[in-house]
Amino acid sequence: MDENFDEQNKLPELKLDAKQAQGFLSFFKTLPNDPRAVRFFDRRDYYTAHGENATFIAKTYYRTTTALRKLGSGSNGLSSVSVNKNMFETITRDLLLERTDHTLELYEGSGSNWRLVKSASPGNLSSFEDVLFANNEMQDTPVVVALLPNFRENGCTVGFSYVDLTKRILGLAEFLDDSHFTNVESALVALGCKECLLPLESGKSSECRTLSDALTRCGVMVTERKKTEFKARDLVQDLGRLVKGSIEPVRDLVSGFEFAPAALGALLSYAELLAVEGNYGNYSICRYNLGSYMRLDSAAMRALNVLESKTDANKNFSLFGLMNRTCTAGMGKRLLHMWLKQPLLDVSEINSRLDLVQAFVEDTELRQDLRQHLRRISDIERLMRNIQRTRAGLQHIVKLYQSSIRVPHIKSALEKYDGQFSSLIKERYLDPFELLTDDDHSNKFIALVETSVDLDQLENGEYMISPSYDDALATLKSEQESLERQIHNLHKQTAFDLDLPVDKALKLDKGTQFGHVFRITKKEEPKVRKKLSTQFIVLETRKDGVKFTNTKLKKLGDQYQKVLEEYKNCQKELVNRVVQTTATFSEVFEHLAGFLSELDVLLSFADLASSCPTPYTRPRITPPDVGDIVLEGSRHPCVEAQDWVNFIPNDCRLVRGKSWFQIITGPNMGGKSTFIRQVGVNILMAQVGCFVPCEKASISVRDCIFARVGAGDCQLRGVSTFMQEMLETASILKGATENSLVIIDELGRGTSTYDGFGLAWAICEHIVEAIKAPTLFATHFHELTALAHENGNYELQKKQIVGVANYHVSAHIDSSSRKLTMLYKVEPGACDQSFGIHVAEFANFPESVVALAREKAAELEDFSPTSIISTDAGQEEGSKRKRGYDADDISRGAAKAHKFLKEFAELPLETMDLKQALQQVTKLKDDLQKDANNSEWLQQFF
Repeated sequence: MDENFDEQNKLPELKLDAKQAQGFLSFFKTLPNDPRAVRFFDRRDYYTAHGENATFIAKTYYRTTTALRKLGSGSNGLSSVSVNKNMFETITRDLLLERTDHTLELYEGSGSNWRLVKSASPGNLSSFEDVLFANNEMQDTPVVVALLPNFRENGCTVGFSYVDLTKRILGLAEFLDDSHFTNVESALVALGCKECLLPLESGKSSECRTLSDALTRCGVMVTERKKTEFKARDLVQDLGRLVKGSIEPVRDLVSGFEFAPAALGALLSYAELLAVEGNYGNYSICRYNLGSYMRLDSAAMRALNVLESKTDANKNFSLFGLMNRTCTAGMGKRLLHMWLKQPLLDVSEINSRLDLVQAFVEDTELRQDLRQHLRRISDIERLMRNIQRTRAGLQHIVKLYQSSIRVPHIKSALEKYDGQFSSLIKERYLDPFELLTDDDHSNKFIALVETSVDLDQLENGEYMISPSYDDALATLKSEQESLERQIHNLHKQTAFDLDLPVDKALKLDKGTQFGHVFRITKKEEPKVRKKLSTQFIVLETRKDGVKFTNTKLKKLGDQYQKVLEEYKNCQKELVNRVVQTTATFSEVFEHLAGFLSELDVLLSFADLASSCPTPYTRPRITPPDVGDIVLEGSRHPCVEAQDWVNFIPNDCRLVRGKSWFQIITGPNMGGKSTFIRQVGVNILMAQVGCFVPCEKASISVRDCIFARVGAGDCQLRGVSTFMQEMLETASILKGATENSLVIIDELGRGTSTYDGFGLAWAICEHIVEAIKAPTLFATHFHELTALAHENGNYELQKKQIVGVANYHVSAHIDSSSRKLTMLYKVEPGACDQSFGIHVAEFANFPESVVALAREKAAELEDFSPTSIISTDAGQEEGSKRKRGYDADDISRGAAKAHKFLKEFAELPLETMDLKQALQQVTKLKDDLQKDANNSEWLQQFF
């Protein structure tokens, strides 16, 4: 550990006498066992944690067990660790914002009397917001979800509810889901869920293990609650208290669901919403519609680097980091987070956002002016939440006031715009701002603050109610000032009597112990010693001087203290009244926050589009069943933003019936993965309402992006790399529609070459024929490129494979030096050779190994794409791979392979253990091998 860390997080000394230690040990033993709870005990100057928590903190945050101390002796001894305030805040932020495996509890007390004063989980941060966001903006809105799965023969009906504690929204949904819980996963991703409640008994079944896996993939903390908490009794009555407006629409909404109300009942109980009166009448409730936004699962979010990760080398590594140029304090960031997880499907709404971005791109002065004003806007949503929870003081009111007085400036800046989108800006912002800033809304609040708050005192950092606001306060203020004058006069008179200069020698002090007192230095004391002993009362003699008083000063000081207390109480009462009055403006500020944060994000998009070295362009958006996906000169926004990159743009033309399914071959490190990801990122950005890094773009709206990119072992769950690959691919085969976008990178590498190729071929055929979604399929199986030639070279009557095209990333090999140069250009046609050995040379393999590899490759490799698709019977000679096959034979073989894939996709792998899964797969493989007896084309794979 470095010295700075050491200094800031120095271990406070654990100071407990034997009696205190014994009392605490007896209390600690009574605490229920909860492996997820990290418990801290507030000991005023520092905090402590004990038992397993102490070991966890020592190892994770101090990175050494030498930080541990023993409380008590012998077998009753308890491992303990002490942490200072800085370290406590660091641990709190990490546990609640970064990790999703712990809850946090804070206790206060002494001896054996301790009580829980605060508790929080990754989904419910409200108790610790003052610690978490004291110096940081709240970037994301944590959401808690409750699920009530109901398993039936035809699938699982999921009762789904959520609460957004920041925006105060309750949501309900009910839907049928498949065995992979793809709908649940996309809903969790779209809402940014941090914590999920499940019924306690449900975790035992095999189906629920799959559900638990889906939650783990999304980084969601699972909290199990008793099944009895999942009940809908009294729900409508409870919602009547929480939800603003009439109870009838609420009753109608709830009655339309079978399982979701019980899930919402569990959520209200867990979040204790009814325990806080500030929540009453401040929540809204809605039906959550899965089809409202583009669906994204956790694999797609990771593949496209949508959100920030701890491992990012810089902020531009993620789409959020790149696009986040927001100015408001937190609100804009949270909205951007939400928009990236919920891309739009409605063409007119996408175009509305793009129109506004275009207006701000074209008018630089307007954009800079608006961003300047937005920088002074506080986090209105969080301020209002604190005000409604009566946690607020005058400081919060003043911040709201300072934000409110910026709105007219923003309005007047927008009024100056007279471009082609002026009617949209008027409808979207000017008309609402006009209404929200009139004398019945925010202007009324501004008048309240200017009347009630002493704004002149803000320069001194004091937040006070203005004395003129209340008669009683004005009287007390006047008394206070009168007493201050009398004390000041007495100070002068005493200085004259003692023949000492005022302030220089005779000082007037005010402290908590004695109140108002006179003080002289020890040097002056002998001069006035006689008078001090006869006319004054000496209170204290110390190094800094002698403190003394007399009856007059004591009487005036006591009076002053009494008036000051009354003044403070009156101030407190009036502050509460102002806070309560401000709470009545909640709806005004809710709408204002929504408009300002939306404006902030759109300005952020415009700033990104215009400030990049190569500007972004506005995409043309068409409905899902119309148009193609054409990206000319497209770039990956995050890759081109890195300092060391000179990005080479590429075209992508996904054209229906011609190149709707693209097979992309080429060397490792040649840019295949970057290319297919950049297409997904460009489409996502367009549907969020942002310009895209292309020269020209036309995009047919996609309802979902599926990405199977890269694979990692999940041994802790008993899932190998290949099994993980197959599970993700099964999700695509079950969840994708013709309106989706499918991105697959290197499928089938985790098993033997022929098995992997067979699966890859059959998956490709299934996507082309059954799903019909636009697809980018990057592969090293050069044989797959034959798919694009099937329709042209074979007269297949039973199936027509259309819309498949080959592309490759180009590379140049110098004929003399055999040196490989990547060109990073995507060009039509299949790659005519493999470059694995050249890449090995890049990695500095020993020359002898490279030479042997070349020798073996020369023995085995005698392949060109045309050889597989040739119909010339004379090419039967030579290697197995050059052999031509009868068209009917290929048709029969491919049908059998397709049947194998279909049966494999339908296997309930998530409910099987590894042994069962392997037995079933082996059986399917054996059946396919038997079928291969009637197909020479199929035999080549065994």
